[in-house]
Amino acid sequence: MTDNKTFTERELDRIIEMAWEDRTPFEAILFQFGLPEKDVIKLMRGNLKRSSFNRWRKRVNSGVSQKHLKKRNPEITRFKCSRQRAISGNKISKR
Repeated sequence: MTDNKTFTERELDRIIEMAWEDRTPFEAILFQFGLPEKDVIKLMRGNLKRSSFNRWRKRVNSGVSQKHLKKRNPEITRFKCSRQRAISGNKISKR
């Protein structure tokens, strides 16, 4: 993980949640938290049980996950559902 970057418990939970979600690409985590894929992997390795980390890595590298934009359907051009509230940086705006 980046040495000069520390996260609150809430931010850490959100990064882990986003990493687990199949449809959330690593680029979305980079956009919101400034954390590149290699640092997300380090963060997951340090915060998950070994078996959970191994399961996550296996899923990310399988054809099921769309964590990499290159593997995504080119028709998907957004990080989030069109019905989800607007996200600016890491803050969810109220309607």
